[in-house]
Amino acid sequence: MAKQQSSNRYSILIEKVFFDRYEEGSTDVPFLRDDLVSAANELGIKLPKNLGDVIFAMRYRTPLPASVVATQSEGMEWIIEGRGIAQYAFRLVRINRIVPNLELTTIKIPDATPEIISKYALSDEQALLAKVRYNRLVDIFLGLSASSLQNHLRTTVTGTGQIEIDEVYVGIDRQGRHYILPMQAKGGSDQLSVVQTKQDIDCCAQKFPDLICRALSAQFMDDDLIAMFELELEDDMIKIVDERHYRLVPGDEITSEDLQKYGSRS
Repeated sequence: MAKQQSSNRYSILIEKVFFDRYEEGSTDVPFLRDDLVSAANELGIKLPKNLGDVIFAMRYRTPLPASVVATQSEGMEWIIEGRGIAQYAFRLVRINRIVPNLELTTIKIPDATPEIISKYALSDEQALLAKVRYNRLVDIFLGLSASSLQNHLRTTVTGTGQIEIDEVYVGIDRQGRHYILPMQAKGGSDQLSVVQTKQDIDCCAQKFPDLICRALSAQFMDDDLIAMFELELEDDMIKIVDERHYRLVPGDEITSEDLQKYGSRS
């Protein structure tokens, strides 16, 4: 109930901020974080202690108000971009959805996740990040030696403001090249975000300019089936560079037939 009340309050604030600045035909509607304070005062709404959570929720967790969505032209949708410290903008972009390809073959991987981790993981996202880490799926997917540098990295990006990356890996290949690998983790019905992918890539370009950036996403298809994506941003749209589906199973469930099938693939 508390989450629902927060969601309703956030939607009302965002709706007012949007329509106070929107003009018919607009494709870019800038606003400031302080505009939420003005809107709350006018509406008599109590602001949350963490004002940034209003923006975060509306970007990643909560749909925009129906009245805002109604202003979208066909094939387009509003996103909220960071434009600097406490600066944002609603921007109209082409609808872009990346979802797992259900026709793709599945690769069985011996499940190395400690049972105690599976038992006590507090969220889909945390469980997913742990399974990717313990089963070295980044290494398997990319063919690199990769290590987790930090999860839930919060930092500030010039021209964007504060961001959070679900997990950051660093890697090295057989040629000695170094990589920075930002990862999004999506569980349940969550979908990949063009905003977050762009932020991840921009962050890596600023913080790790000498490393090769390869943006990743991991998504639960069910409890033990994980879709791994390599992504790039092209013309403001997420494009899939590669996609693989890995099923975590007990080692004795990987048969000779499975191994022969995998051995025949290029």
